[in-house]
Amino acid sequence: MTRARPPLLGVRHVALFVPNLEAAESFWCQVMGYAVEWRPDPDNVYLSSGSDNLALHRAPSPQPFAAGTQRLDHIGLAVPAPEDVDAWSVRLAERGVAIKTAPRTHRDGSRSLYFHAPDGTLVQIIYHRPLSQ
Repeated sequence: MTRARPPLLGVRHVALFVPNLEAAESFWCQVMGYAVEWRPDPDNVYLSSGSDNLALHRAPSPQPFAAGTQRLDHIGLAVPAPEDVDAWSVRLAERGVAIKTAPRTHRDGSRSLYFHAPDGTLVQIIYHRPLSQ
């Protein structure tokens, strides 16, 4: 039996690798008007404009990115409720999609899972209260 597709609210979360976290945070906050939502550690900061979430992750290498190098860490697809993350886990598994990171609840109360799209893009299904309302 084919289950109905669980709900999605769309792309409301993007995560970028940046070579200079402090400069990127300054730009996004002071120029673009984002606010710091959460700073879990010195290498990561989560920003919001109120209706989205932009994660900045310090690049694994201090060297600047070469032209054409991918800076995208992953894309996040918001869902309206925590249990929708689990429903997506079931749907993806039923369709033969390998789950990279099983559903889990984070310290801030969000819930997510990760999988790779066929092109290799890392995709997160996420319930995060500010994004999911």
